[in-house]
Amino acid sequence: MNKLDHVGRSPFVGKPLYALQDVDEPNLFREHFTYRDVPRIPFDWHRVPMALPDDIFITDTTFRDGQQAREPFTAQQIVDLYRMLHRLGGRSGLIRQSEFFLYTQRDREALRKCRELGYKYPEVTGWIRANINDFTLVREAGLAETGILTSVSDYHIFNKMKKSRAEAMEDYLKIVRASIEADVLPRCHFEDVTRADIYGFVLPFAQRLRALADECRTKIKIRLCDTLGFGVPYAEAAIPRSVPKLVWLLHHEADFPSDWLEWHGHNDFHKVHINTMTAWMYGCAGGNATLLGIGERTGNSPLEALVVEYLALKGPDANIDTAAITDIAQYFERELGDRIPHNQPFVGSEFNVTRAGIHVDGVLKDEEIYNVFDTTHLLNRPVGVIIGDKSGAAGIAYWVNSCLKLTGDQAISKRHPAVEAIHRWVMQEYDNGRATSISNEELLEQARRHLPHLFRGELEQVRDRAIAEAEKILKWASENRKIISMNPDVIQPVIEKIVDENPFIQRMYVTDSNGVQITDNATDEPLRAAYERDHDVKGTDKSDRQWIRKTLQKPAVHVSDFYTSTITHKLCFSAGVPVLDYRDQLVGVIGADLNFEELAEDVDQSASPMPIGVPHPAGTPRRSMNARAARAKKA
Repeated sequence: MNKLDHVGRSPFVGKPLYALQDVDEPNLFREHFTYRDVPRIPFDWHRVPMALPDDIFITDTTFRDGQQAREPFTAQQIVDLYRMLHRLGGRSGLIRQSEFFLYTQRDREALRKCRELGYKYPEVTGWIRANINDFTLVREAGLAETGILTSVSDYHIFNKMKKSRAEAMEDYLKIVRASIEADVLPRCHFEDVTRADIYGFVLPFAQRLRALADECRTKIKIRLCDTLGFGVPYAEAAIPRSVPKLVWLLHHEADFPSDWLEWHGHNDFHKVHINTMTAWMYGCAGGNATLLGIGERTGNSPLEALVVEYLALKGPDANIDTAAITDIAQYFERELGDRIPHNQPFVGSEFNVTRAGIHVDGVLKDEEIYNVFDTTHLLNRPVGVIIGDKSGAAGIAYWVNSCLKLTGDQAISKRHPAVEAIHRWVMQEYDNGRATSISNEELLEQARRHLPHLFRGELEQVRDRAIAEAEKILKWASENRKIISMNPDVIQPVIEKIVDENPFIQRMYVTDSNGVQITDNATDEPLRAAYERDHDVKGTDKSDRQWIRKTLQKPAVHVSDFYTSTITHKLCFSAGVPVLDYRDQLVGVIGADLNFEELAEDVDQSASPMPIGVPHPAGTPRRSMNARAARAKKA
């Protein structure tokens, strides 16, 4: 049956009305899917036009499909990653939703904690089977939207579910109607759509859904699921495999608005990203993805790649924090123990690293020659080099300049005697039979030997690392919704817990937007009395402290110089961290006194000696900020 063979006209959209073909035998498209051979791509050579929606967006399934391919995340890991999703695209609404499992206590706890953060985006949604009993979980979670598994290919309907098409459709419509009656927006996941009978089942089902949406005056979404990655981005290809035609048919023939449609792909044939982008280009507003492309079997569309694709299509957006991509990658490696392929775009340890001396020579002259964009600005990832027998003196000069942050007149050239000496040492290593690249630690040792005047004091290096580690926790605290509330009674338990878990924080407090301390000091009990004796307590005007004053004047993290604490007589520094509300308005400041000696001890135990900007080996273990607390508890 072709698309002109219809039984009438739909009264609600004025489109061809497709009748369900309730066949006795499944249509498995054996002319293309022989199973024994690589599936053939059918072409009909007809084209459909591009129609990029004005508003395209990303939906996330890291905590649903992504968890089907790995060890389950803990609740806290989900919360951490959800925060970073918000940083990356939640504030702009680009990352519109994030999908959660509901079946385990861990997932329900993570869902609750993420919702408590109060972010508008990504909106938390659920996923259930087409089972009426599963709606209990949706209602208990208080969700406004849920995905529903509605498989559409005969492979699933006949061979897995053992049903007829008519039975499957009626069961699906029953669960969708139940969702609407429960005031939960249904999102129908058209599983295995790229092997489905489009005119015999998919379009008739979609039109029934569209009629139901009109009848109930509600939205019903469709997620087109390319379950085995059979979709192709060619407009001239035939259905069911042509992504352009599938989107066009659902948009035009079934009359689904662009923002009611999502594309969900898999990477079995290396087409997951281009297929998702193609769905955008032909009228599907939603692109479903996971962080780093994790997902069942070959994975889903990499969410970070879609963010970059969006910027390429729509232009810069100040509300999108692309540097979060680097933080997410580091979290996966250090916190989760994942090994990201070193050459994976945007997140791999060597994606913007070169080994070839001729390329490094070009980078020395103009970084733009061999770098895709300003990765330092957008991703906080400077161009890097890996030194080997092909790197040449240019590679060594670039490594030294990057490592020591030497620019302008301070930068050294590839003809510098020290660079030539290091290059001779490198080549001697390979002449002696070396087969591995030169490690950063070895290069650092050579640089110290030949360029001693360029190295800062060890204390300053440790201080920089210590400040960077402390800032991570303080910034995290500043985004806590309870602290953002600026309610002292709500804030106090939070900062007490942070101090308890991080012994290097000598004291923490919160001021209002004028610099007046609104909480009690969060600190150990003996120190609390000492601060009180100094009248350094709640109600004190802290605006004269330079780290508080600077933060009030310019909302950013500001730290003081070293000083010896009059309370503990230890070497300390203090920090001010802005607290911003959801309109990014300054509502207060977190103040913290940090015991440098305790923090530096933990940092020094695990921190790499390499300065920021030098590539680190994949899988570098993350230093626990609670290491001293754990040792104290054990003792």
